Amino acid sequence: MHSDHSSEAAGRPFADLSGHKYCRLVTFRRSGVPVVTPMWFAVDGDRVYMKTESPTAKLRRIANDPRVELAACTVRGTALGAATAGRARVLGSGEAARAETVLRRRYGLGRRLFSVLVEPIFRLRGTTSVYLEVAAAGAPR
Repeated sequence: MHSDHSSEAAGRPFADLSGHKYCRLVTFRRSGVPVVTPMWFAVDGDRVYMKTESPTAKLRRIANDPRVELAACTVRGTALGAATAGRARVLGSGEAARAETVLRRRYGLGRRLFSVLVEPIFRLRGTTSVYLEVAAAGAPR
């Protein structure tokens, strides 16, 4: 029997993130040990976008195993709900503008200030910005 709730969840796999400022990105070491990172995020349809710096350990973990879990969380990474399994990938430069647009729409002035005041410090440290896209596990790419 097919319920309305399951079809809604299938169409909106990250609905549990709605109304939260941070999501808990869980990546996995080669040993299978989970690593939690609280992230700013934006949901766009059936995808979640995040921005991070490269190089980082989380990007190496995603390159080795794109399997991730996302859950709403506090700024310190304490889960506030159930996790949703997904698959992460680093977006190419041609895809980055869409992700930035979605993040700016979500975070407004706070996102713009972060871009102007904090991101230049990352560049001085020799890192570059990259965007992540997370699709629900089993979703077409």
